[in-house]
Amino acid sequence: MNSKPKIGTVVEVKKSGNRFNAWDKDGNKWTHAVITSTRKKAYNNKTALELREKNGRTYWWQVPLSEFGKTSHVPTPASDIEVPEGHDEIVDFIGNSYGLKPQGLIMKELKWKYLIRSAVRGKNIMMTGQAGCGKTLAAKSLINALDRPEFYFNLGATQDPRSTLIGNVHFDKKKGTFFSESLFVKAIQTENAVILLDELTRAHPDAWNILMTVLDYGQRYLRLDEADGQTTIKVANGVTFIATANIGNEYTATRQLDKALMDRFTIIEMDLLNKDEEYGLLKYMFPTLEDDSLDKVASITSLTRDEAATENPRISSGVSTRTSVEIAGLLFDGFSMLEAADITIYPQYDATGGVDSERTFVKQIVQKFVSDGSSDELFTEHDVEDTDSDF
Repeated sequence: MNSKPKIGTVVEVKKSGNRFNAWDKDGNKWTHAVITSTRKKAYNNKTALELREKNGRTYWWQVPLSEFGKTSHVPTPASDIEVPEGHDEIVDFIGNSYGLKPQGLIMKELKWKYLIRSAVRGKNIMMTGQAGCGKTLAAKSLINALDRPEFYFNLGATQDPRSTLIGNVHFDKKKGTFFSESLFVKAIQTENAVILLDELTRAHPDAWNILMTVLDYGQRYLRLDEADGQTTIKVANGVTFIATANIGNEYTATRQLDKALMDRFTIIEMDLLNKDEEYGLLKYMFPTLEDDSLDKVASITSLTRDEAATENPRISSGVSTRTSVEIAGLLFDGFSMLEAADITIYPQYDATGGVDSERTFVKQIVQKFVSDGSSDELFTEHDVEDTDSDF
């Protein structure tokens, strides 16, 4: 048996004397891989533990005990996945690919299969949707599912596009002036690589100009202008580019993408979750939180999104899934609903206008899901006269 469990392994904790042992469904003992306090907590809470990975670090996460022994939630190990090359085999692979989607990603089967198909066929993919709806998670899930070399570039945080995408000219007393290629140059020369271009709509237009020939299916090259002889680098076979973009007037600091650049992508729009989907995701991530608390978070989220989607909305945008997950995390760590809302939700809405402000309206929604016994005051006497009038 391996000394380390694989990502996705689920264990049940059983008590033997004074010892809490962790076993997987195949009878393998992983007690040594889980610290004592984590095993005890899972046992006392009557939950199982699932091994997960984030930012290169592994950790054990509590999941419902009913998950123990199931196989559907455990993703196929990436090293065991072989993407076929023949057409019939590719069609079959795409048709059966939904099992590769991690449970923590809520995405319709059709769109997941379209995402897989686009990657297998070497398409440039643009994930669009509102902030916090799971665009980057979907892109990274695809990378993990196909087990391909990954390169990540946050273009929204890039101050010098030429340096990031092409490279820099340096001076050394011994070497003199020399050109140093960027990581992006290495990335596009890596066969079958998946290159994530995050926050493309926040990138400087210079970055778009550089990417034009790289993303064009008829060209697929990058000119290193600063290099001696202006070297031309061809994009390697099988390279797939995935961009994430926030598109819409409600996003500050975003730029309207050039139509020619947009045409170089296959666009996949991420859907906002409905109340039941939001609840299901939060329940998966925080299985030990009370159902009533999770339902309140999902309800607040859903009501704000419904309002933002009306013809004459009183708020400019709804609460994102990223925010709802953060709220549930705060509840899990002992914060009250009022405290969580005050920290995460209210700062997103303008307080200008008093009673008619977006913030006051959102506070009215939250108040509907706060226990009557709370001593905290959502409003001052000047904020609103009747918070029930709109609901």
